[in-house]
Amino acid sequence: MTAVEELLYLLDESFSGKGIEETDESQSLLANLRSVDDARWRALPADGTRTIESIALHVGTCKLMYDEYAFGAGMRTWGDPDIQPWPTGEAPRAETVEWLEDLHATLRGHVAALSDEELDAPRKTNWGEMRETRWLVATLMQHDTYHAGEINHIRSLLAGDDRWRWG
Repeated sequence: MTAVEELLYLLDESFSGKGIEETDESQSLLANLRSVDDARWRALPADGTRTIESIALHVGTCKLMYDEYAFGAGMRTWGDPDIQPWPTGEAPRAETVEWLEDLHATLRGHVAALSDEELDAPRKTNWGEMRETRWLVATLMQHDTYHAGEINHIRSLLAGDDRWRWG
């Protein structure tokens, strides 16, 4: 496998990997989002300030902005009215998942078009700093997995079952 192919594999695993199929356990963003029902999509855990919906919208806007600056024109800003298709509190769950899949496919296409040598090339971040391409891709992988864990935890808190399966 080339380095780009390895990155694509890891990028896809963090976004939509199946994990352990026998027990339906996964670290991926989509697997955790798909386990959320409509009742928990906008619910807040006790003392919480973020919903699963708001986390999903955050992940999508970050994917869009990282891709815009690393591979696109780098002209959009966080304040652009179309950066997020719905305001927080109004995003339909199924359509939000489709939006995330589309954003991931766009990003994946840009990464797939790279050569291994381009992974060292500096690219612009959405905050203006130049970073290696491989660093940007790794950060997006970590971002998906990080927020997948948050979604998993919030869902567990809302279900009243925040414990380890084997505990």
